[in-house]
Amino acid sequence: MSKLRSNKAIRAGAQRLRRTAVLCAATVLVSATSVMAAFPEKPIRMIIPYSPGGATDVVMRVWVNKLPEILGQQVVVDNRAGAGSLIGTEIAAKSPADGYTLLGSGTPLVIVPNLYKKVPYEPLKDFAPIMQVGSQPYALTIHPSLGVKSVKELIDLAKSRPGKIDFASSGNGGAQHLFMAMFVSMAKVNMVHVPYRGSGQARADLLGGQVKVGCLGISSILHHHKAGQLRMIALTSAKRSPDLPDIPAIGETVPGYEASLWSGVLAPSGTPPAVIAFLNREIKKVLQRSDVQKGFKGLGTDIVSTDPKAFAEMLKQEYKKWGDVVRSIKLRLG
Repeated sequence: MSKLRSNKAIRAGAQRLRRTAVLCAATVLVSATSVMAAFPEKPIRMIIPYSPGGATDVVMRVWVNKLPEILGQQVVVDNRAGAGSLIGTEIAAKSPADGYTLLGSGTPLVIVPNLYKKVPYEPLKDFAPIMQVGSQPYALTIHPSLGVKSVKELIDLAKSRPGKIDFASSGNGGAQHLFMAMFVSMAKVNMVHVPYRGSGQARADLLGGQVKVGCLGISSILHHHKAGQLRMIALTSAKRSPDLPDIPAIGETVPGYEASLWSGVLAPSGTPPAVIAFLNREIKKVLQRSDVQKGFKGLGTDIVSTDPKAFAEMLKQEYKKWGDVVRSIKLRLG
């Protein structure tokens, strides 16, 4: 009898556990459903940690300005530039994880933490990736007076004149600097870095011939290339652009080279998965619009439109890649 009572007790306990599990699952489902039925109830703030008019800011606004039409709520762009994107990114990382504060960031998100000893956030832990939205290659650009027309010719010239050819960038640790630093390292050449205060100054001196080489945004120099004032000899992307089929990728001459200025959306870590999935789905709808696609094309940017998992994996790879580059050139900014 005692054994029978024991078996009944065990079965009863198992039934109670099953009922509890079902109730818990139902509660979670109802909670998630109620959250999504109401979201968004108020305006969403999109923090962009760069100055208005910068490469990432311009790309983000192409689609962010259309998002309210899909969500039925205002999306306020909040530019919080400063300290190489540290200020705005920290604000986003420490915001409530409710989906109402998002971070519109780019390649510096994984570059900057490798440059400074102390950073007030961890890019791979303090954010929940929503999606990558775009990828823009830069162009390896030379002043015509240098007399080279290909990557191979540039490498050969640099090897014959070590330390005599300079390259411009928008500043120490920026994408322009590191894209070139990786090229210099992989091509095994010795070139001199000339940092400027911003891409505008770097472009101006490249146009004037004061410096001979630079790695600049396509949209900012395409008309100079067509006018013969500058010469784009290669793109930093993994393959040629269908919009510029005559310009090779650096990787065709330097195997394995690939660098791009990507843009994407993240939320503070802890944001409900249902909110992340919802935003991913709605942003994808915006990116499918013909006017948005036309806007991206005009900026020389490819629409990527990934899911959260793929974006998270890409961030890990980018963080390691640029960390390796920073360490290889022994660069520390603070």
